[in-house]
Order: sequence, then C-alpha cells, then structure tokens
Amino acid sequence: MTETNFTPREIVSELDRFIIGQAKAKRSVAIALRNRWRRRKVDASLRDEIVPKNIIMIGPTGVGKTEIARRLARLAQAPFIKVEASKFTEVGYVGKDVESMIRELAEIAVKMVREEEAGSVKVRAQEHAEERLLDLLLPGSEGEETKKAEVEAEVKAEALEHSRRRTATRERLRELLRKGALDDRIVELQQQPRAAMPAVEVVTASSLEEMSSNIRDMFSNMFSGGQKRRRMKVPEALEYLAEEEAARLIDMDAVTRMAVERVEQNGIVFLDEIDKIASPRGGERGYGPDVSREGVQRDILPIVEGSTVSTKYGVVRTDHILFIASGAFYVSKPSDLIPELQGRFPIRVELDSLTKDDFYRILTETENSLVKQYRAMISTEGVEIDFSDDSLKEICDFAAEVNAQMEDIGARRLHTVMEKLLEKISFEAPELGKTKIKIDRDYVRLQLAEIVKDRDLTRYIL
Repeated sequence: MTETNFTPREIVSELDRFIIGQAKAKRSVAIALRNRWRRRKVDASLRDEIVPKNIIMIGPTGVGKTEIARRLARLAQAPFIKVEASKFTEVGYVGKDVESMIRELAEIAVKMVREEEAGSVKVRAQEHAEERLLDLLLPGSEGEETKKAEVEAEVKAEALEHSRRRTATRERLRELLRKGALDDRIVELQQQPRAAMPAVEVVTASSLEEMSSNIRDMFSNMFSGGQKRRRMKVPEALEYLAEEEAARLIDMDAVTRMAVERVEQNGIVFLDEIDKIASPRGGERGYGPDVSREGVQRDILPIVEGSTVSTKYGVVRTDHILFIASGAFYVSKPSDLIPELQGRFPIRVELDSLTKDDFYRILTETENSLVKQYRAMISTEGVEIDFSDDSLKEICDFAAEVNAQMEDIGARRLHTVMEKLLEKISFEAPELGKTKIKIDRDYVRLQLAEIVKDRDLTRYIL
C-alpha cells in the first residue's frame, strides 16, 4: 500500500474540488487523517496508546456529511463503509448486529487489496493467458500435455520439424491475435471448479443474517460441481483466462494479512443517523422503544472503544479504526447519547445548511457537477445543451424555495429540480437529431413555475 502523507491544507484543497462550503468539517477530518500519518511516525512504544479522535458531524441531510467521509477515504486509500445506526438492533433482537460492520469492512479491504495485487500481476497474467489461448487456437492442439505426448511418440527428426512448424504457426497466430484478426473466432474453455471448502467464519452471538450468509457461501462452494465447458469469442476468452491466471498468481494469504492490517490501521466507518438511536432526555420522546436504542448504543460502544471482531479472514482489532458519526439531531442532541459513547467522539462539528449561493457554486465549481453530468448524458444522443448563467441562478432559486417550503434536503433538491427541468429534453432527445438547445431563465420558469406555485404538487414532484 502506498502511504499517503497529505498535509491538512492539501486534504482540504482536495475536498474543495467536490464539496462546497463546510470548512469546519473539512478541517476536522483533514486533521484526523493527518494524525494517522503522524501516529505511524512515533515510537512503537507510544503508537498503540494513541487512539483516533472520532468525529460527530451535526447537520441536516444533503449538506455533504457522507460525501466528506467518502472522499476522505478515497484520498487515504482506506477501506470505507457507510452504515446506518438505525439498522442495528440490540443483541437478542432480530436484525443486524453491530459487529457486521467490521466484517463488511474486512470484505471491502480484501477486495481492495486483491484488485491492487491483480493490477501488479496484470502483465504476467495476460502473457500466461495469451499462451493458453494460443494452445486452444493451434490447429489440432488439445493442450501442452497432449502436444508433449505426441512429440515423444514421434521420431526425433520428425519431432523437431513438427516443433518448428508449430512454433511458426504459433507466432503467426500470436500476431493475428494481437492485431484483432481473430476476434470473431469461437473457442471452448473449461471453467475451473471453485475450491471445495471455503474459509468459514466462526461467530458468536451473530445475527441470523450473518449465519445464513456463511452457510450459503459454504454450500455454494461445496456443491459448485466439476469442470464446465463454455464457448466464447476470443476477446472474452482472453479476458477470462487473464482473470484466472491473475487469481493463480495472487497469494491470497498475503492479501488477507494485508487487508486485515489495512482495516486495523486505516479503516474508516461512517455511522449515519446516529441521532436515531439517541433517546431525548427530559423532553419530547422520539419514536421506538428507548431501551432498545440505548441497547444499540451499548453494543456499538465496545467496537468504537476498541475490541476484537471475528471475521472469516481472522480476528480484526478495532482500536485504531476511525469512526465518523453523523446525524441531523432535530429531536435529540449529541448529549442524549450515553456518556460512554459521547466520550469516544471527542470532536463535534456542526455543518451549515446550504444557501442559494452554495447551490450555484455546486452547479458551477465542483469537479463533476450536475450540469457537466447532464450535458455529457444528453450529448450521447447528439443533442448539446447549453445552460446560461441566469438559468443556473434560477434553478438555485427554485431549489432553495422548495427547501424552505418543504423539508430541507440540501443539495439533493438540485437533483430533483434538474431532473424535472430536463424531463422533456431527455424524453425527446433520441428524435431530435444533432441539435443545440439553449436553456435560459425563461425556459426554467416555463418548466418549473407552475409546479412550485402548487404546493401540493410540489410536495410530490420536487
């Protein structure tokens, strides 16, 4: 794994490319990420004593909480998982147990490392796959073992001549293969059977969901059958063989060790909707039984504090996993969480609601803005759409107005407004041919004004 050592300022700058505003939250996560790099540089005797400073983000939906955490994980090349705290249930109830998030994080890490290792052996895998495919393409060839048996059975002189002819034919086929001249040829492959016995996770007090998943995996491997023959075109066969060869070249034991280490040292868990498991005290009661919600908090606590979780890849320690929690906290407050859990989230950041100006910057300044996305999609039909500056401002006015009248869903409102605005163009684009459409303020008002005026209609459409 390549160690990332971005400075906090560089991390914030990178986040600014995709997320507008929320400077305080960006600074907090930037410092948290840099602290991981700092921890790896201190003496080993002190390293284990330094625990991550977990973060609670407080703010309405659609203001960038999840996106900040997701972009941070990509920047750090770290295993990342988003889970909703409200989906967990107290041990003894039906539902997902809290340890499942660490198991899923381990799965993600294994996939990450396996893909990286596959990239490092890609060239060798393609070379091996090409040789195997040439064996299949050679006239009268049934594989290397058959060829050797034939050669041993012939007179030495004939064997040498036969070998020269086959070598010349093989090189000619290689040339045609690389030029793409054989792409329409059909070859027959034998699919290798999967391993008879998979790694089985030993889990105590696990949910029925986890246990049934393990049992399905075990039986699907045990009874996957023997070799199967498949017919496919040369490009597809080459890709299949390259994947098979890459799997052979990768040391899965090493992959597993690296993945577990990456989870333990760099893993990031994003706990969304943590306010839904907080019980308001001394005021309005939230929905759901309070005892169960407090039970979920107490089950989450050891994971956040630092414990060991059994997975199919071995035991994973959670002591240095970074936990980022978020919630709107409309009814409850962070202080309504049990005191022990509050103590494990020492950093609290409040995110601001988005304004019209923020919406405008989201549409014009972000790396992969909605405007760029819609332009690219519609252009596949030969239709070019051009947004005037006043049309973008009008879109932002509509989004802010609807958020003010209805539930504030932040930047997600832009998605619904843009989709309704371009509905007619999206539907008719295949029939318009090559053309250019100018979208100005009048067009925006024409498409959206009536909907916004009718509050009942707005509630369902925007």
